[in-house]
Order: sequence, then structure tokens, then C-alpha cells
Amino acid sequence: MSPVTQKAFRNPLLISGIFLVVSFAAVALLAPWIAPYPIDRVADEAREDLSHAFQGPSWSHPFGRDSEGRDILSRVIYGSRVSLRVGCIVVFISSIIGISLGAAAGYWGGWLDEITMRVVDILLAFPGLLLAIAVIAFLGTGLDRVVLALCLTGWVSYARLARAQVLVQREMEYVQAARSLGAGPLRIIGVHILPNALAPLIVQATFGMAGAILAEASLSFLGLGIQPPNTSFGSMLNEGTKFMILPTATHLTLFPGLAILLVILGFNLLGDGLRDVLDPRDVRR
Repeated sequence: MSPVTQKAFRNPLLISGIFLVVSFAAVALLAPWIAPYPIDRVADEAREDLSHAFQGPSWSHPFGRDSEGRDILSRVIYGSRVSLRVGCIVVFISSIIGISLGAAAGYWGGWLDEITMRVVDILLAFPGLLLAIAVIAFLGTGLDRVVLALCLTGWVSYARLARAQVLVQREMEYVQAARSLGAGPLRIIGVHILPNALAPLIVQATFGMAGAILAEASLSFLGLGIQPPNTSFGSMLNEGTKFMILPTATHLTLFPGLAILLVILGFNLLGDGLRDVLDPRDVRR
């Protein structure tokens, strides 16, 4: 067993993060089979029962019912699908764009590096959530607009990290050897440099998932994200805050809030654990 594998099994942060992330992914992927009640629009309208509105947790409804009598547990389960979809798409698109631009800027330098880094500096000058709100206000609400708005600023962290890694790796002896053997720039970047710079980028992707999920929940809470009849953690919190003054309605915000907490905690623990395990200096010691 390699030192990295041994350290992974002994890292409680990594084990806890993997458990929470795998549980979240399993719930999202198996939602149609494990949700107690269907959540599509027709089923929602058919199951709305105002006589049971604000009903607290019970055996038949473990998370209680919302203001329209719908099962909160089912809505939380289906809301996890939206969060997982947004997180995966945003991280995939942002990492592809950011790593490509950052690697090219770091390897070739010159005017390409200057332009890329100045664009990064400009985007970093704006708070990411405010820029996303401006984009959605201009383009309109919807899942695809949310993804586009989050990708506009999500790629900059990958670009900066990839550029820094390439600047270090391109001066290594193995890169000089590959260049002397006639390897082209694209082959050197894709086959030699990026695989050796992958560890910090993987860690960044885990934190990026947490950031994308939290940003989507924030936008949906503000009414700029996922729209009804679809459900998400943020939209459920938005609905629940309208009835916070009612002592019988605390569960409307409690369970969606706990879902966000556990998801973000899981990805952050996973990122911290991977950072500890993949640190080459620590593994060498």
C-alpha cells in the first residue's frame, strides 16, 4: 500500500468528507426511487392539502409539511438533484476554461499571459455573487442562466492556480528532456505538466463544488435561481422565511438549512482531506 493510500485511510477529514459527499450524491441520483412522494408539478398540485399545512414532523412525513401541505422530505431530496447538477456543470465548465487558459498563459507567457491575468484581475475586482445577480437580471432566471452566471467568475481561480503550477513545472528537468526529444508544446502541457499539477486542481474543484452549490442556493433564495415548479434548497428557504413568525413553521427553514450545511461541510471536509493527503512534502516526510 502506497504512503498516500495509507495516509488517506488515517485521515478523518477525508473519510468524513467522502461519506457526506457520497451520501449526498446517492440521494440526488436515487431521488425518484427514495422520495416518499413524487415532486413533479402534477403530483404537487394533486397532493396539495391546505388542511395539513405547517404540519410538524411525523412518521408519515419525517420533515413535516410546508405551507401548501407538501412533503418537505421529498422536496429536500429532489432539491439535492438541482444542487448536484449545478455544482457538477459549473465545476466542469469552469475548470476546463480556467485550466486551459491558465496553462497556456503560464507556458507561453508574453502577451497571452498579460491579457489573461488582467482579465482575471478585473473579474476578481467584482464580488462573484453580485456579478452573477447582474448577469441573471440581464438574461433572466433559469437553470442555464444560473450556470452561465456562475461560470463567468468560476474559472478565474482555476486559471490562477493552473498558471502558477505551470510556471513551476515548465522549468523542471523532465520538461526540458521532453522538449529536447522533440515534444510539442501541447504534448508537453497535456502529457507531462498537467498530470504533475493535478493534485491542487482536484482540491480546488472540491471547494468549487461547495461554492457553486452555495451560490445557487443564494440565488434561488433571492428568487433569481430555480423557479417553480422546480425546487431547490434556496427556494425552500425563501418560502420558509415568509412564515418564520409562526411557531409551528420552524421546520420549513430548519431542514433545507441543514441540507445546505451538510452538503457544504462535506465538500469542504473532502477538500481539506485531499489537500492533506496529496501534499507531496507531507507524504515525503
